[in-house]
Amino acid sequence: MFYKDERLALFIDGSNLYAAAKTLGFDIDYKLLRQEFMRRGKLLRAFYYTALLENDEYSPIRPLVDWLNYNGFTMVTKPAKEYTDSMGRRKVKGNMDIELAVDAMELAPHVDHIVIFSGDGDFRPLVESLQRQGVRISVVSTIRSQPPMISDDLRRQADNFIELEDLRDVIGRPPREPAGGDGGNR
Repeated sequence: MFYKDERLALFIDGSNLYAAAKTLGFDIDYKLLRQEFMRRGKLLRAFYYTALLENDEYSPIRPLVDWLNYNGFTMVTKPAKEYTDSMGRRKVKGNMDIELAVDAMELAPHVDHIVIFSGDGDFRPLVESLQRQGVRISVVSTIRSQPPMISDDLRRQADNFIELEDLRDVIGRPPREPAGGDGGNR
């Protein structure tokens, strides 16, 4: 459902895509992901949204954010907010939905097709609005997890649903050898 001459933009909800891929048991190779969508159309932008814990000495996502930034992705980050819930548990909040929605609305006049990597039902009104502006919308998530990681409303609203599991062979990183293994050498 892609046309070679259409102008494409990718909007990646980082935490949502990470959770969906993890549930399916694979890691995403973002270089391959970008190449795949460059092959499908004229890729104008690839946005990646994530919240970062600014006060941590080391954030496990920092190397990925830096790599994406240097390799053709437009990074949209903001500081995550830490709080303690009513049970005394440390929680982190870093929702990027508004930033993604605003950027998608601003870019809509310049693209033919937007691919949203998220199953978050909060994006349904955004998809509906983008469609009214003449933009085709594909949503990438999974229904193969229990429970499904994509909201039924979002899936129905999108022009096209792409099952993340079906992209595994195209954008998945090969599994790493278990630590301490001999890598198959005997």
